[in-house]
Amino acid sequence: MSINMNRRDFIKVAGMGAGSLAFATPLFDFTKGEVLAPDAVPGMYAKKTPTYCEICFWKCAGWVHTNQDGTIWKVTGHDDDPHSNGRLCPRGTGGVGMYNDEDRLKTPLIRTEVGGIQTFREASWDEAFTYIAEGLKKVGEEHGPECTALFSHGSGGKYFGDLLKAFGSNNITAPSYAQCRGPREVGFFATYGEGVGSPERVDIRDTRCLVLIGSHFGENMHNGPVQEIAQATAKGASIITVDPRFSTIASKSKFWLPIKPATDMALLLAWMHVIINEGLYDEDYVEKYTYGFEDLKAHVAQMTPEWAYGLTTIKPETIRETAREMANASPRVIIHPGRHVTWYGDDTQRLRAVAILNALLGSWGRRGGYYNPEKVSFKSYPHPPFPKPTRSWKDAFPGKYKLAGLSLASGICDATIPTVERDCSFKAWIVNGTNLIHTLPNQANTLKAIQALDLMVVVDTMPMEITGYADVILPECTYLERYDNIRVSPHREPTLALRMPAAKPKYNTKPAWWMAKGIAEKMGLGHFFPWNDIEEKLDWELKQVGSSLEEMKRLGVKKLDRSYDDLYPMENLEDFEFNTNTGKIELYSTAMEDEGYDPLPKYKAHEEPPEGYYRLIYGRAPMHTFSRTANNPNLTDLMDENSVWVNPKVAKAWDLKNNQYLWLENQDGVVSKTQIKVRITERIRFDSVYMVHGFGHTNKKLTRAHGRGASDADLITKVHIDPEMGGTGMRGNFVTFRFEAGEEVSS
Repeated sequence: MSINMNRRDFIKVAGMGAGSLAFATPLFDFTKGEVLAPDAVPGMYAKKTPTYCEICFWKCAGWVHTNQDGTIWKVTGHDDDPHSNGRLCPRGTGGVGMYNDEDRLKTPLIRTEVGGIQTFREASWDEAFTYIAEGLKKVGEEHGPECTALFSHGSGGKYFGDLLKAFGSNNITAPSYAQCRGPREVGFFATYGEGVGSPERVDIRDTRCLVLIGSHFGENMHNGPVQEIAQATAKGASIITVDPRFSTIASKSKFWLPIKPATDMALLLAWMHVIINEGLYDEDYVEKYTYGFEDLKAHVAQMTPEWAYGLTTIKPETIRETAREMANASPRVIIHPGRHVTWYGDDTQRLRAVAILNALLGSWGRRGGYYNPEKVSFKSYPHPPFPKPTRSWKDAFPGKYKLAGLSLASGICDATIPTVERDCSFKAWIVNGTNLIHTLPNQANTLKAIQALDLMVVVDTMPMEITGYADVILPECTYLERYDNIRVSPHREPTLALRMPAAKPKYNTKPAWWMAKGIAEKMGLGHFFPWNDIEEKLDWELKQVGSSLEEMKRLGVKKLDRSYDDLYPMENLEDFEFNTNTGKIELYSTAMEDEGYDPLPKYKAHEEPPEGYYRLIYGRAPMHTFSRTANNPNLTDLMDENSVWVNPKVAKAWDLKNNQYLWLENQDGVVSKTQIKVRITERIRFDSVYMVHGFGHTNKKLTRAHGRGASDADLITKVHIDPEMGGTGMRGNFVTFRFEAGEEVSS
C-alpha cells in the first residue's frame, strides 16, 4: 500500500506565541504552601517549594527557591531524598533554564492549510481539545480504540495513559523499554524471577568491586550511584571498566579493558570459565540457590581466556586477573546490569550472562551486591474499571517478542505502517515528552509511520522536531510550574516525594493532568477522572498512607519504615524461594527454553565494519539528557555541541585535524544532516568513533541547538532486533568521513 508522503508536511513552529488569547484562570492558589527562609544571598528571602526533577528519569527530589517577586531563582537537592542525598547534578541545577527558555512552546497550535501550504494556527484550549476528541472518536468508530497509541517519556504519561485506557486502548509505550533497559529486565527476570528496576537495586556504597560493561557513570550522571561510587572507592573498592572508549569512569578504574566492540559476550563467558574452573565461585550460595550449575559448567568448558582473546583483544592474563579480582571481593561485588543495553540484537542473552555471573559470585540479595528494594503500597484515586481492550500491539507480531513485558515503541511504529497482512494499523498517536525523530531508530521508518496516521497529538515544552509533524501541539508547562503524581520509587527505604508548582505557568501552557482530564471530558470519559483537581486527587492518595498534601508541602520527601528486615535476604543463606519455574536462580533458564530460546547464553559473531568505516558508538554527557536539553540556556553554556572522537591512527590515515568540521556517512549512504567537529584522541579504539547523543537539531526555532553538532540518530538506519523481547540493537551501524554535505534538509 502506498503512502502519500506529503499528507503531513514538516512545519516550522515559527513565531507562534500566546497572541491575543486570554489567559485562563490560574490553576493553583500560590498563596498556599509557602515556606519563607533566609537564603544564601544576603538580603534575599525566598519561598521554598518541593519538587522532583524532570530533566532525567532519576527524578531527584529538591527545593525550588523563588525570590520575593515570585521569580524562580534556583533548585537545590533535598537532604532526605535517597535519589539525591541533598545534591543535584548539573542537569538538576540547570532545570531553571528550562523554565526561562524563551523558545518554549507558548499556546496550542492546530495544523491548517493556507494557499496550499501547511502551517499552524493558534487555537484556544477548548478548540484543541474538541479537535482531539473528535479525531480520537472517529478513529475509534472506524477502526476501534485499540488503533490508538501513546508514546511517552515523563511524568505526564500517566494521565494520558489513563485517557487511552479509558478510551479502550492499552497500547502505551515508553521508548526507553525497547531502546534502553528492556533486555536487562527480561534477562534478570529469567534468571532471578525479578527485574533490576529503577533506580537500580545495586548496593554500590558497600561493594568491594564494581564491574561496568558499557556503563558510563560520571557521564550519564545517575546521581545517587555516582555519589555511592565515590563512597565505595574511598573505602578501597576497585572498579573494572569494560569499554572501547577511555570514559570518565575508566579513568577512575583499577582495570580498563578496551574491548573490541560486539564481543562482550565472549568476555563474560570467559570470566565464567575462569571462576568455575578455578573454584572461585561461591559454592554454598550456588549449591543452595541455583539451578543448572553443571549445565553451565559444561557450556563454558571450552570458553577459555585464550579463546576470548582472539575475539575481544583482551589478553588472557588480564581476563584471569579481573575474574580473580571479582572473586576476591565476593559476595560484595556487582557486575552492573547497565541502563542503555540495546546494542547488537542478542542483548537479552548478554544480560542473562551478566545475571549469571552475579549469581556465581553470590551477590544477589547480599550486602555490597544487589539489595531488595521496597516501595510504598500506594493506592490511586478510585475510578470505574477501564474497558478491556480486545486487541494489542502484539497482535501485529504473532509468535514474536514473547518475553516483552511492556509495549514496544518500535513495534507500534512498525505496526502503524499499513500492510496487507494487518486489518488494522495504528491510526492515532499521542506523543508526550519524547522527540521520536531523535529517539526511535531508523528515522525513515518513523516518518513513514507518521504519514500513515489520521491524527497525531504532540505534548511538549519545546518545539522539538516531532512537533513539526503534529496535527495538534499542546504546550506543557515545565515541571517547576505544575503538580504531578507523587513520586513513589523503590529504594532501601520506601519514600514519597512531592512536586508542586513554584510559580504560575508561563505563557498559555498547562500541566498534563489538566489536558488529559479536559480531553476525557470532551470524549464523555470524564468519569474516569472523577477528581475536581489534582490537589484533591493527591490529598486523597496521601491520606491512604498516613500523610496529606499539606504535610508533603512542608516535608517534600517522607521516608517510611520498611515492612520487613529483608534488605539483604540472602546475606546469611536464609531459605528463599525465587519466582522462577524451579524456585531457584536459573543459571539454565527453563522459562527461556520453554519459549524456544537458548537456555544458556551463547557467543554469536557480529558484522565487522566495511573497509574505511568505523563502528558508531554513542553516549551521554553529564550536562545533557538525550536531545531534550540541547536548547537549555543554562546547560548549553556547559556544552553546546558534540564532537566525533577519532583515534590518532585513523586521523593520520584521513589527514584529519583537531576541530575540523565534517559530515559522517553511514553504511547505507545516509549522511548526517549537520556537521560535526573532529576530536583526535587516544581514548577511542582505532576501529570505532564516538559521539554524544542529542545534538544536530534541525528545527530553527531551537535557537541555541539548531545545527550544533551532529545527530547520531540520523545515522542509525540498521537495527538488530532482539528476538526474545524486541529490543532495538543500534550499534551495528558504521560510519566514514565525508567532506561535503549531503542533500539539503528543509526543516
